[in-house]
Amino acid sequence: MGTEQSRRKMLKTMITGSAVLGASVAMPGLAMEKETTTAAPKLKGNVNHSACRWCYSGIELDALCAAGKEMGLKGIDLVGPSEWPTLKKYGLYSSMCNGAEINLVDGFNDPAFHPKLIENYSKMIPLVAKAGYKNLICFSGNRRGKDDETGLKNCVEGLKQLMPLAEKHGVVLVMELLNSKVNHKDYQCDHTAWGAELAKRLGSENFKLLYDIYHMQIDEGDVIRNIQTYHPYIAHYHTGGVPGRNEIDETQELYYPAIIKAILATGFKGYIAQEFIPKQEDKLASLRKAITICDQ
Repeated sequence: MGTEQSRRKMLKTMITGSAVLGASVAMPGLAMEKETTTAAPKLKGNVNHSACRWCYSGIELDALCAAGKEMGLKGIDLVGPSEWPTLKKYGLYSSMCNGAEINLVDGFNDPAFHPKLIENYSKMIPLVAKAGYKNLICFSGNRRGKDDETGLKNCVEGLKQLMPLAEKHGVVLVMELLNSKVNHKDYQCDHTAWGAELAKRLGSENFKLLYDIYHMQIDEGDVIRNIQTYHPYIAHYHTGGVPGRNEIDETQELYYPAIIKAILATGFKGYIAQEFIPKQEDKLASLRKAITICDQ
């Protein structure tokens, strides 16, 4: 799907491996959205609001941070070391760091990728900690014929080599749940139960799951019940309208106020990041509306 391919391209360009902190790299930009889109809503303070950088790739990071700060964002998701200084300038948190992954399909479920992944994450974990951040994304990778048990064993084998370093630095490796039905065909960590089993086998508070509501609605549904059941293994949430991964308003099938209330009822204190592709011309207005919908 085109939007997901854009995300893969965005993630690939952000991979820095052993990159060190540097000047912010502004993305080719559109003009900053109308000032009226950034008027701050009155927020309740129960949710740590964030937004995924890749969904606003046409807006320069400085502009996104300035507008997001006014709207009530506390963080920006999926940025690497080169962009952290820009977030810090606006007092925003890097709520889900990236830059150590190879890509979305070559992950921990295949021992062939373990050497490179261990090298990348061993370099990135200390950088995340030094910058004052906590969550670092990772991926299972595609099955390529591996059954669930083989994938689990391979992931444990690779990730357990990183757990001592993650624990030492207080960094959490967070594996994203992605749907394998529509957007990421053959991806292995496509059901919450599989991800939770991996977390159980690793037995470390420094490995958790990123529960993407859009993806899990497609592959398994029963969103609120699964959140209630598996919340001890979830460190982070992403939003997105179903179908299409667009605005989370009345145009799609999920009712986000109820979902957010269910998340908060578990005692969740982490970040909930907007990860929808705005269809509206005023993208920042769509983001502001989504923040209001999720502010329960």
